Amino acid sequence: MSHDTSEAYTAFVGTRQLAAGSLIDVALAVKAVEGDDADAPILAFDDATGSVVDLDLRGTTAEIVARLSERKKGETATAEAQAASDTDAVPRGRGRPKLGVIAREVTLLPRHWDWLSAQPGGASQVLRRLVDEARRSNAGQTEVKSAREAAYRFLHALAGDLPGFEDVIRSLFAGHEQDFADRMNPWPPDVKRYALKLATRSGPLLADRERN
Repeated sequence: MSHDTSEAYTAFVGTRQLAAGSLIDVALAVKAVEGDDADAPILAFDDATGSVVDLDLRGTTAEIVARLSERKKGETATAEAQAASDTDAVPRGRGRPKLGVIAREVTLLPRHWDWLSAQPGGASQVLRRLVDEARRSNAGQTEVKSAREAAYRFLHALAGDLPGFEDVIRSLFAGHEQDFADRMNPWPPDVKRYALKLATRSGPLLADRERN
């Protein structure tokens, strides 16, 4: 039975992938294996960050599902309330639609405010333009680095004792995708597959992307 799949998680029994899907589906898969007295450590990972997820598996299946569903509802309600608060904080003229503009505090030195004041279009327009230009020049570097860090968190938690771990990590952060993959060849295939999935989720793991 499949539950909410808006977020993705993956669980491992030792170095073997056990389950992948929503947090509820993964939690129930882990619960079932724990009931069989698994002889290897069981870890669940957040696909977005590569971090280990703590699972509260107390009680019955129904209790676990209810608890995780309530947690999800609480997180969603909090996010929606924050978004509504941010949007409502933006002054609007009569008939002016909400354009997704969010008002938040910006702290600058006097010289920065002086420079912004002298620019055409006002401070907000200038700041938006500067941010857009920085994002374009970034060329996806932030996403690439985030993906590498996610892969590192996973590997550090699960593969730290595997042979050649340090060389694998060096290849990861050097951006050498083929070398990164090749050095994991002696490892269990599920570990290699998931590490590559995390590391390349935003595109090829190429050092050249950071030099261009």
